[in-house]
Amino acid sequence: MLFSSSYCRPAFLATLGLALTTMTLSSSAQSPAAGTASVTLRTNQAPLLAPWSGPHGGVPAFDKVKVADFKPALEAAMTENLAEVAAIANNPKPPTFDNTIVALERSGGTLDRVQAEYGVWKTTLNDKAFGAVETEMAPRMAAFSDQISQNAALFKRIEAVYNSPATKKLTPEQQRLVEVRYKAFVRAGAKLDAPAKTRLSQINQQLAGLFTKFSQNVLADEADSVLVLKTDKDLGGLPASLREAAKTTATTRQVAAAGVITNTRSSIDPFLTYSDQRALREKAWRMFTNRGDNGGAHDNNALITQILQLRAERAKLLGYKTHAHLRLDNTMAKTPEAAMQLMLDMWKPAVARVHEEVADMLALAQKEGAPADFKIEPWDYRYYAEKVRKARYDLDQNEVKQYLQLDKMREGMFWVAGELFNFAFVPAPDVPVYHPDVKVWQVNDRTTGKQVGLWYFDPYARPGKNSGAWMNAYRKQERLDGKPVTTIVSNNSNFVKGKDGEPVLISWTDATTLFHEFGHALHGLSSNVTYPTLSGTSVVRDYVEFPSQLLENWLPTPEVLNRFALHYQTGQPIPAALVARINKASTFNEGFATTEFLASALVDMKLHLAGDQKIDPDKFERETLAQLGMPHELVMRHRTPQFSHVFSSDGYSAGYYSYLWSVVLAADGFSAFTEAGGPYDKAVAARLRQHVYTVGNTVDPAVGYRAFRGRDPKVDALMKQRGFPLASAAPAKKPATPAKPGAAPKRK
Repeated sequence: MLFSSSYCRPAFLATLGLALTTMTLSSSAQSPAAGTASVTLRTNQAPLLAPWSGPHGGVPAFDKVKVADFKPALEAAMTENLAEVAAIANNPKPPTFDNTIVALERSGGTLDRVQAEYGVWKTTLNDKAFGAVETEMAPRMAAFSDQISQNAALFKRIEAVYNSPATKKLTPEQQRLVEVRYKAFVRAGAKLDAPAKTRLSQINQQLAGLFTKFSQNVLADEADSVLVLKTDKDLGGLPASLREAAKTTATTRQVAAAGVITNTRSSIDPFLTYSDQRALREKAWRMFTNRGDNGGAHDNNALITQILQLRAERAKLLGYKTHAHLRLDNTMAKTPEAAMQLMLDMWKPAVARVHEEVADMLALAQKEGAPADFKIEPWDYRYYAEKVRKARYDLDQNEVKQYLQLDKMREGMFWVAGELFNFAFVPAPDVPVYHPDVKVWQVNDRTTGKQVGLWYFDPYARPGKNSGAWMNAYRKQERLDGKPVTTIVSNNSNFVKGKDGEPVLISWTDATTLFHEFGHALHGLSSNVTYPTLSGTSVVRDYVEFPSQLLENWLPTPEVLNRFALHYQTGQPIPAALVARINKASTFNEGFATTEFLASALVDMKLHLAGDQKIDPDKFERETLAQLGMPHELVMRHRTPQFSHVFSSDGYSAGYYSYLWSVVLAADGFSAFTEAGGPYDKAVAARLRQHVYTVGNTVDPAVGYRAFRGRDPKVDALMKQRGFPLASAAPAKKPATPAKPGAAPKRK
C-alpha cells in the first residue's frame, strides 16, 4: 500500500493457498463430529453464518451483525470446516486433482464469510467489546490453521497429487494450483515430525496473541492521545480546510478548544507541514512517532522482542536460516540478499539528496531570521520543505489542494478504470453497510453490462479504525464448477471530515494514495480465474504492490486533471501553469520520501536477519540507523514500536522492501505506455490486463511481467522518476526460474 506516498494494508491477501487464514477451536469443539453445533448456531447467528443473500450475487448483512455473534459464529464455522477437511483427508478413493485439490477449494465457504466480516470489525470498528473477542480468538484461530496444515492424511493426498504423472496433463492453471497448495503446506510445517508440529503450533498461537496485543496497543495510543489546540494562535499557519477539520474534531470529541489534531498520519502530516508553532509541531511529532513506545500498558517493545524470538525459532524448525529467508523463499526477490542489495543501491543517492534538501531548508530558515546555529529537526522537515517548494517552484500545496476534492478524485478513478479496464461504476444504495460513511458501487463491464463486482468505499477516520489506507477483498472472484462468482472489494482511508455539506479537500499525496489503493481494488475486480486460491490479489508479497503502484501514474495525466481536478468554489479546472509547476517539482523532496521508507525497510530486514539473538527494539533501531548513516533530520516512516505492517501479523515481516521492489516494476511498466501511444494506449492496456490484472496467481509473476513488458524490468525508470543519477542501464536482477509442478522441492 510506495509508503513514501501511501499506506496500504491489504488485510486479506492470503498467499498460503489454504481455505482459511489463521484459526483454532476450543477444546470442546475440536472434533469434526461436533458438527451439530454448527447447525444450531447457524439458526441463532444467521447474519454471520448464512450464505450471503440479496442483490448483486449476495452481500454481507453488515447491518445485522453484532459483536457478540463473532465468537460463536467463528467456532461454528471452524467446526464445519474441520468436518469438510476430514472428509477430504479420509476419502477412501485414491487422491486426484478433483477429489483433493478442488475439494479443498470448495471447502471453508462459511468460514470465509465469517472471517470477511470479522476483518471489517477488526480494522474499522475495533472497540473494547470487539477487542475482547479478538484477544480470545486470535490464538485459537492460529491453532485451527495448524490443525489443517498439519493434517498428515490430508497432506499425504496433496503430495500424491503433486507428484502424480497425471498432474502434468492438467491445464496450466490447475498445475499452478497444485503447486501453490503443496508448497503452502510444506511451508506451514506439513513435513515436520510430531514434536516439531506441536511446537510450531504453539509458536503460531503465541504469535497470534502477540500480534493482536501489538495492534491494540497502537490503536490505543492513537485513540487516547490528541493534540489540543487551545487558542486561535495555536492554529497559526494552518490552511482553512485544516482549521475547520480541527474545529470539527474538537466538537465531535467534546473538547473545549480551538481545535484538536488526532494522532493519525492523515492529521499529523498536514499539521507538521503548515503549523507555524514550532513547539506544537514538536509536540505533535513526538506524540505520533512515540506510539507504542511510551512505557506502560501500551508499550510494544517487549512484545517485539518476543515476536522476533518466536519467528526465529519457527524459521529454524522449518529448515530456514532466519525468518527473512523463510519469508522471501517464495517471492520475486527469492533471497534477503537480493532485496538488501536493491535497498542499499537506493540508500546512498537518497541520503545524498536529503543532505541537499536540508541545506536548502537551512538557507531559507536563516534568510527568514533563524539564528546561525539553527538546526532542522524532524518536526521541522515538512514545514521548511513546503517553504522551499513554494520559493523554488512557486508551488503551494495548499493551492493545489483547492483543486483536489475527494469526491471528484473518486470520479477520476472511475473514469480511468473505464478507459483502461472498460469498467463502469453504478451507485448501489440497496447494499447494507456497517457504517453510515460507507458507500457502495456496482462495477459492470461497459460493453456487456455484466456485473464484475462490488466496490465499497470507507473514506473517513473514526475511533476504532486503523490509521492509513488499505484494500480488502470480502469475496474472491471464481468460477469453480462453472458457476461465476463476482468479487466484492473495498478501499479504506482516513480522511478528516470538514463541515457538513462542504467538499473534503485532499493533498496531492493523499490523491496519489487514493489511486494506489484503487489499483489494488482494480486488481481484484479484474480477476478472471477459476480457482479462489489463485484469484485477484493472492500473489506474492513483492508483486502485489505492482498493480497499485502502477495506477498512481494516471493521477497526473492531463485527461484526469482537466476533467476532475476542479476548484472547490469556482469549478474551474486546475490551471495549466499550476500543473506545469507540479510536474517541475515532481522530484522535489524525494530524498526525504525515499529515505524514510528505506530506513523502515532496512530495519525490518535486519531485525529478521538477526536470527535468534535477543533484541532490544529501541536500541537495535538506534544502532542500525547510526550504522546506515541515517540523517538526523528525519526518522523511519514507521518506527519499530508502531510498525504494524511487520508486527501486527506476519504479512509484511521481512517484506516491507516489497514496496520498493514493486515500484521498480511500476516505473518500468508505465514506461511501456509512454514508449507507445501514451498513458491510455489501448494495446498496452490490453497487455496489462491480460498478463497482470486478470491472471491472479495463475502464472509466475516474473513470467507474467515479461509477457506484458517484453523483457525483465530495469531500474532506470525509477531512478529517473525520483531524480536520482542512473547507476547503470542494466536490467534488474532476473528472478530465479520457478520449479515446475512435479519437481522435488528445494531442501533448506
